[in-house]
Amino acid sequence: MKAQLTRPELDALPSYLPSPIPLDSSGAPQAPDAARLALNELPFGPLPGVVEAVVAAAGDTNRYPDMAAVALRNALAHHHGVTSDRIVTGFGSVYLLELLLKAVCEPGQEFVFPWRSYEAYPVAAVGGHVRPVQVPCTDDFRQDLDAMSAAITADTRVVLICNPNNPTSTAVTRAELTKFIDSVPESVLVVLDEAYGDFVTDPDVPDGLVEYGHRRNVVVLRTMSKAWGLAGVRLGWLAAAPEVATAMRKLLAPFATSTFAEAAALAALEQEKEARRRVDFVTAERARMYPVLKALVPRTPVSHANFFWLPMAEPAAFAAHCKAGGVLIRDFPEAARVTVGTAAENDRFLEVAATAGTLLSAGTD
Repeated sequence: MKAQLTRPELDALPSYLPSPIPLDSSGAPQAPDAARLALNELPFGPLPGVVEAVVAAAGDTNRYPDMAAVALRNALAHHHGVTSDRIVTGFGSVYLLELLLKAVCEPGQEFVFPWRSYEAYPVAAVGGHVRPVQVPCTDDFRQDLDAMSAAITADTRVVLICNPNNPTSTAVTRAELTKFIDSVPESVLVVLDEAYGDFVTDPDVPDGLVEYGHRRNVVVLRTMSKAWGLAGVRLGWLAAAPEVATAMRKLLAPFATSTFAEAAALAALEQEKEARRRVDFVTAERARMYPVLKALVPRTPVSHANFFWLPMAEPAAFAAHCKAGGVLIRDFPEAARVTVGTAAENDRFLEVAATAGTLLSAGTD
């Protein structure tokens, strides 16, 4: 028998799914005219000034980036009203989550998170050498905070709430989250993943950084891939207690914030008014689409993000039907997920969905 060369637990870990956007051998989209509603991107192109900043930064590609990302950390701190010693940046928020697990957990300790939720959480757990504890969501696709609180043991070091939750689009209210955080021992870090927080319009859904960021055991994860339109340069950041942030920076991959990511993010932060205008467009389209989708797929929850969760019996067949109609969406075993795009793309999707017939029938609970 051949010797095992890799960690055995990786054998049971599913690979991250490939992009639903079909590409040719050069990486170019095979269906350039398709409505690309699969990956929760903004459809509007970079914010003004971002391309120019990236082009200017290209003149220094023979030089390493600032390893401490001082300018960006200062800008994020100023923008969000925190001190820069609490900020950590890197190539995507899920990378920072794995780094956090490595910084605070001993091997074999527990990481509690909801399920279904972001599919990279179990991967981050294995990468961080911690034991993933998945807590099922409720029948209406919401995170079960009582069950998550009950799942915390003496071995738990980190518990995560995804608010709004990807891929189910649901959100946790202020009252629910405050009760939960108050119940968590001070020795356990509460991570609030707010990748889609910019799309929240419900006043009962809190801004975790504003309302809980002062708590020593709360860490707030953010990304500039969504509302800020920087998915292609990979820039995530978090705010944590200074001692947690300091420990994480000791483990950062060298130059984890690229020259291009820092330049793009600094330029984007100067365009907050335009970024907000684009988010407002998305949330208005979301409101327009919801009653139509609710009529087609009755178990569709109210979305607090820039996508919809469509529970049905045959999501893969529905995704294939949409693809045949020129719309690319994402299918999961129990539901399809569709991103809110431009008005024309959304109309195209609604027209295709309306012809799906029995494919939209409800799945099992």
